[in-house]
Amino acid sequence: MAPPNIILYDVPSATPEAWAPNIWRIRFVLNYKRLPYRTVWIEYSDVERTLRSIGAPPASIGRDDRPVYALPAILIPQRPPESPIVLTTASVIVEYLEMAFPARPVFPEGSTALQVVFVHYLNDVVVKPLLSIMVPLSHIRLPEHVQAHIRGPAMAGPQRERAWLAVKEKFDFLAALLDKNNGVDGDGLVVMGRELSYADFVICSVLLWVERVSPHDGWTRMRQWSNGRWVRLWDRCKDYMDVL
Repeated sequence: MAPPNIILYDVPSATPEAWAPNIWRIRFVLNYKRLPYRTVWIEYSDVERTLRSIGAPPASIGRDDRPVYALPAILIPQRPPESPIVLTTASVIVEYLEMAFPARPVFPEGSTALQVVFVHYLNDVVVKPLLSIMVPLSHIRLPEHVQAHIRGPAMAGPQRERAWLAVKEKFDFLAALLDKNNGVDGDGLVVMGRELSYADFVICSVLLWVERVSPHDGWTRMRQWSNGRWVRLWDRCKDYMDVL
């Protein structure tokens, strides 16, 4: 039986390019697994209304116990009379896709727990200093009528340089960790040693974010780090960057 045509919800920017890193994680997995899907674009101001209308679970609970609706989200049609499966948050979506569509796994056998911990490390340590740079830049790239939904003060020159130095330090350390895969364990480029996995797509989602939002500053810098490691990883993931 052919897999269903999945709907992936995404937010548009002022340019036609997909940029949101958490949504790119899902798109990478869908492309890698060769699952049929289509992107439905929704404005930030319409995210909660749209997700409520399809019965999506909230991504979290906010102040005053109010549910918070956020992307990524996917809808997987089912045969009537069954209701569609609607999922939110990247980790829940990816783990479901891996279970429901096990061909071309992004969690090689026995690696799920290790990759989950690695992704937490990426989010909490490696990517954290990048947020102060990228969130304001992402805000600028949004259409004017939705910019109020993401706020962030732009950095002054010296402050931005210090922030980029902090980001480089984290990515250099990550590169040193991955270099331990050189030799009999792998080529030192990808997290699991030889084959692409979910952890690589998480890293590449961040690279795409920088390339799409800060192509002439941020991406120019990162291309030169660690002897071009991040460009090589980009090239390794390039076949799975289609936006359908």
